[in-house]
Amino acid sequence: MRVHPDIALLDIEMPDGSGLDTAATLRRELPSCQVLILTTFGRPGYLRRAMEAGAAGFLVKDGPVEELAVAVRRVLAGQRVIDPALAAAALSAGPNPLTDRERHVLAAAVDGAPVADIAARLHLSESTVRNYLSTAIGKTDTRNRIEAARVARANGWL
Repeated sequence: MRVHPDIALLDIEMPDGSGLDTAATLRRELPSCQVLILTTFGRPGYLRRAMEAGAAGFLVKDGPVEELAVAVRRVLAGQRVIDPALAAAALSAGPNPLTDRERHVLAAAVDGAPVADIAARLHLSESTVRNYLSTAIGKTDTRNRIEAARVARANGWL
């Protein structure tokens, strides 16, 4: 890397990809850079995934700007900063029931693509895709893959 920032302020959804993926890349390639996620997507699953990716903080955008400045200083001082209401929700929500592969297959199905297209895109057999989708539907207690994707996205699992 040409630059060596002390802190990166990321969102969950960014123009060139996921802030969660960027956080994991920064943790791996520039471990001295602290990551603070600031997002409108205050969902327990996103918080868990951000912490797993190495983020030092997670705040929801609707807070006062003064809190953001304090959070940046705290993260730079080596502390973790998490939106208190979201932390409580994450503790009560429990872990993401989906495996990584189930998440990837469900995310590929979110646009209603046929099983054959999903299988080709993910280099899996059609029966394997059907199995992962069926398991994801069961774990989300929904009736079909569109509902499963909606529930998974609402919980921050995708």
